[in-house]
Amino acid sequence: MFAFALAVFLLIITPGPGVLSTAGVGAAYGWRQGLFYVAGLCAGTNLVSLAVISGLAAVILAQPFVRTILLFASAGYLGYLALRIALAGAKIAFIQTSAPGFIAGVMLQFINPKAYAVNTTLFTSFAFFPDSFAVETGLKLLIMNAIWLPLHLLWLYAGVRLNALNLPARIQRIINLVMAACLLAVVVLSVWSVLALAHGGAT
Repeated sequence: MFAFALAVFLLIITPGPGVLSTAGVGAAYGWRQGLFYVAGLCAGTNLVSLAVISGLAAVILAQPFVRTILLFASAGYLGYLALRIALAGAKIAFIQTSAPGFIAGVMLQFINPKAYAVNTTLFTSFAFFPDSFAVETGLKLLIMNAIWLPLHLLWLYAGVRLNALNLPARIQRIINLVMAACLLAVVVLSVWSVLALAHGGAT
């Protein structure tokens, strides 16, 4: 059980779309809106967990084109979130940006390939209660959420603290742009890794 908890901690704390966007939303829009976003991420994560546990995700993701669609949908959505974060401090009349909320969080996890990979790894490994699949699965869900929520709230707090420093508008804009750039870096790395894998398989 300790090995499972440690694996959850290491997999979740690693910078990815969820934690990076959480910090970005906190820095750009503040604590209240960030909580709505984290609640959506949490709901989305648990929905992905249930899909993995039930085997539905394995059936769907067995098709290579589905994985590709999810990857590019995730990349496009992360790019969209990055744009909203980058423009949060902009004073441009013809651009209207509403803060990402609960639905945005759910949608990100639903199309996030990392969420499926992490959940598959955690629920198909680290057997610590072989006598009962139901008990082990329930304990894993409890442990995951007990670690997942505080870590994401910590990233949100870090973003909110930046927002609460009342930095000059120029500095705040730079922070938003850096957060957006980090999200875009995740997008580029994800697409690049898949294209490199496909190219390697073709040769």
